[in-house]
Amino acid sequence: MGSDSQFKIKQMQRAFTFLLLAFTLTACSLNPSLQGKGEGYLQGEWKQDSIAMQKQLLSYSLYEFKFSCDSVYGTIRSFSKVNNGYDTCMNTGKWTEFFRGTYQQTDDTLRIKGNFCNSDFSLKEPKGCFRSGVYQDVFKVTPKGDSLVQLSSTSNVIPVNLRLINKIVCNPKPL
Repeated sequence: MGSDSQFKIKQMQRAFTFLLLAFTLTACSLNPSLQGKGEGYLQGEWKQDSIAMQKQLLSYSLYEFKFSCDSVYGTIRSFSKVNNGYDTCMNTGKWTEFFRGTYQQTDDTLRIKGNFCNSDFSLKEPKGCFRSGVYQDVFKVTPKGDSLVQLSSTSNVIPVNLRLINKIVCNPKPL
């Protein structure tokens, strides 16, 4: 091989190394050292007391949310007059599920991504009664006042009307 060929190979290697380094630096970013602040108006504990015509419904769920910075903790209390499973799980038509995760709001859309949990919000093993694994939902948010908000889920036709029961101030924690 001539010196001209070796020079071209070295130039190609340098160009490739430069492009690889440039791609690596632009493709990677450091994770933030603090959790996000979330939405100021959502910070706090919210509860759904009832839904319209719940006595006439065969099945329904009531929600509780705790928004703390960009984190969310949820409780789903379900009621059913229909036996959908083992009585030991459904507790004669009443049962509770828990989830935790993070949320993000864009315009009027609230996206929650997390996992089903035990009652102490520790990660739930994929066994036993009820759902485990990923919890994910998308809501349309409609504020109804300082202490009232309506969430309309894309997976349920019954709106979730929440009232603020305890305001929280976001103090971002280190990750």
